[in-house]
Amino acid sequence: MAPPPTTLVLLHGFASSFDHTWRQSGWVDILGDFHCDAPVIDLPGHGGSDRPVDPDAYATVEEDVVAQLPSPASAVGFSAGGQILLRMAIDHPDRFGRLALLGVGDNVFETHDPGPMVEAVEGEDEPEDVQERLFHRLARTTGNDPKALSAFLQRPREPIRDGELAAVTCPVLVVLGDRDFIPSADRLVEALPSATFRPLPGVDHFATPSSFGAIDATMRFFGLG
Repeated sequence: MAPPPTTLVLLHGFASSFDHTWRQSGWVDILGDFHCDAPVIDLPGHGGSDRPVDPDAYATVEEDVVAQLPSPASAVGFSAGGQILLRMAIDHPDRFGRLALLGVGDNVFETHDPGPMVEAVEGEDEPEDVQERLFHRLARTTGNDPKALSAFLQRPREPIRDGELAAVTCPVLVVLGDRDFIPSADRLVEALPSATFRPLPGVDHFATPSSFGAIDATMRFFGLG
């Protein structure tokens, strides 16, 4: 096994930020105890990054993020951050040593109409749908711009194809709660050349980054602790 990383890239999910997903849940402090740095990276349209409101401005999200990373990088991605991390690893497999994908599963192979979520994020009233309501609240409590988030959702992108994942030859950890709205990661794990799956009993999507099981599995995967 490779030596533990001295820097671990952490990519947050949609409508969140580095501080909200990683600092507030204790990841930054835990990594500090292991003498491992976590560079502050906010996804385009989120946190302290630029916040354009034109979807075309997000057409190169993966290239914009990969330009900020060390090489080779050890990295963790949650939800949208995990999907972006996976796409970067497909296009730049030599840039990554190990990857952990949290709250990511077979949804990477699907396409979704962004309309309902755009309406949920931008609307003044809370949606009735539980998942949309949580993102509505998250967009506001994290200080993000709903219009920028809507543009991020509407950016041009295609679903990942199974065969593309053959390029990701580095070890990958896939962590998914059994109460996540993503029902399975079987297809994703099977398509990756070197993947390990860790289920989280009783954990839903939004609780994944702060769950002890996710933190412990990730730290062990990277040889920390």
